[in-house]
Amino acid sequence: MLAVNAINVKYGPIHAVRDVSLSVETGEIVTIIGANGAGKSTILKTLVGLLRSGTGEILLNRESLSSLSPAAIVSRGIALVPEGRRVFPRLNVLDNLLLGGYGKPRQQIGETLSQVFEMFPRLRERRQQLAGTLSGGEQQMLAIGRGLMSRPRLLFLDEPSMGLAPLLVQQIFETILTINERGTTILLVEQNAHMALAIADRGYVLEAGTIVLTGSAEELSGNPQVRNAYLGEA
Repeated sequence: MLAVNAINVKYGPIHAVRDVSLSVETGEIVTIIGANGAGKSTILKTLVGLLRSGTGEILLNRESLSSLSPAAIVSRGIALVPEGRRVFPRLNVLDNLLLGGYGKPRQQIGETLSQVFEMFPRLRERRQQLAGTLSGGEQQMLAIGRGLMSRPRLLFLDEPSMGLAPLLVQQIFETILTINERGTTILLVEQNAHMALAIADRGYVLEAGTIVLTGSAEELSGNPQVRNAYLGEA
């Protein structure tokens, strides 16, 4: 479904992503784990066209995305749930969700909105509440719901557990599993390696902008290097 071949991204003199290649097959949950500053978010921003790679190729179902605008990439069936939620704080919950469905047929927007409210009943209860007044967990629900409003085939999730209490983290990851089970392929960027590897099919370990390990979630969970560096186990 998604094939990323040898991309490189720089911020001025800083080489943030170095020759990264990865793939995501239809129906999978694939995770990228790594420390803060490893370049995980930079990869996602490049895949959705917010940043540009100086080299390499990004293919979705064999079509190149490398020169497309972010809007054109979204129209191909990709959505990004960004790090830090990035909801529109002065708009209410409903308007935030409707923005996620911008450009879709009205009937489709209504159907998807019902599905989002079914998945997140709290958002239905707070649909007229300003997004900026929601709790962190509610804002994360809203950010995911907004991403789903475009009916993506491939959903990018950037640090969905960041800043959330453990109980809410568990709920969010259960929701990610549900989204996947309903047919959406997922690329998950996450510092919480325990949770990410618990739900993923495969994973990549990123260090200083370079992929240093890859394998099934089970293989990575059992790898001594991963256990020591990311799972807090010797």
